[in-house]
Amino acid sequence: MGILHDDVVIIRPPEKEGDTTVLTVNCPDKTGLGCDLCRILLFFGVTILRGDVSTDGKWCYLVFWVVGKPKTRWSLLKKRLIEACPTCSSASGISYYCTDLNPPKPPNVFLLKFSCHDRRGLLHDVTEVLCELELTIKKVKVSTTPDGKVVDLFFITDTRELLHTKKRKDDTIEQLTAILKDALINIDIELVGPEIRACSQASSFLPPSITEDIFDLDLPDSARSGTFTSDSVSVVMDNSLSPAHTLVQIMCHDHKGLLYDIMRTLKDYNIQISYGRFTTKPRRKCEIDLFIVQTDGKKIVDSSKQKSLSARLRTELIRPLRVAVVSRGPDSELLVANPVELSGKGRPLVFYDITLALKMLGTGIFSAEIGRHVIGDREWEVYRILLDEGEGLSVPRNKIEKGVWKMLMGWE
Repeated sequence: MGILHDDVVIIRPPEKEGDTTVLTVNCPDKTGLGCDLCRILLFFGVTILRGDVSTDGKWCYLVFWVVGKPKTRWSLLKKRLIEACPTCSSASGISYYCTDLNPPKPPNVFLLKFSCHDRRGLLHDVTEVLCELELTIKKVKVSTTPDGKVVDLFFITDTRELLHTKKRKDDTIEQLTAILKDALINIDIELVGPEIRACSQASSFLPPSITEDIFDLDLPDSARSGTFTSDSVSVVMDNSLSPAHTLVQIMCHDHKGLLYDIMRTLKDYNIQISYGRFTTKPRRKCEIDLFIVQTDGKKIVDSSKQKSLSARLRTELIRPLRVAVVSRGPDSELLVANPVELSGKGRPLVFYDITLALKMLGTGIFSAEIGRHVIGDREWEVYRILLDEGEGLSVPRNKIEKGVWKMLMGWE
């Protein structure tokens, strides 16, 4: 006996004002499914207030109590969640995430290039249109000429896989033209060939000054932006409360993408959640209880593995992103970095939040770059934004850091 396709994901609207939307997922299980679903919810701007997850190792049932935004596209969200769920034919056995087995075909990369007259907030307006069209920004090169013109290069992929069609391309150009209006000089979208795609990839090398600015975890909490204090996060592992599972108890402050940060860490460690509960408390406090097993279906008894997983979870919750504004000679550069999943997926909407924060602060962007770099044993997505100071930086650097950090954390 199967389950109807439309019943895989059910979204029940709030019954009255102030109630939450209840979202249920009922499908075959796979390691990392929770991460994939939370990533989609994060992309659509949906906030998770409470969650329950349970699985028997073959079939899973998830319930999220969520709050959307006025512009949340619930029908499209449902479609994307269904696409992330395994098919019913896979229910005969659980599938574990592995980077080597059947890697998906990489999506086509397109180059969006346009030039226009500069104005404050322009880059965010373009980014907002691309997000609404489900066009993922892989890399950006933005520069401003001395005469006030902007030349933008966006390397993008299409979630809908339709950008190669004339209709999708024309619709994208039409919506971008509408937002740029008379400032637009020219615009084009073209498919990137393998040789250009290789050139568009970021160098694996970053100057030592940048790695010191945003990756130094040894700095005291009071000296870092983009971090919680270490005593605000508690991660405890216990093998005594369940004969078959390791219990992970987490207490921390809430932030945008919190559940995604936990789930992606477990996915990268190939950890399966058998049962989990997530609740938010007053004053942004969160409590998470997770009963987990390894790929062999057994609890984690190796103390070194426990310490490794616990340390990684604490790191991701204390400092889910890196944010810093640093001096580059006479100029100021905003640096933001987030870890990339082993599957190759980056954190959604980071560039959107950065550009929105700078727009709200009234701070211009002279140039911007997005690239992926290997730092230590991990890959990072690094955003380098040279700020347009004009006659001098009108907004203090610490205010920019805090403003960007608060936007990324959903505290704006």
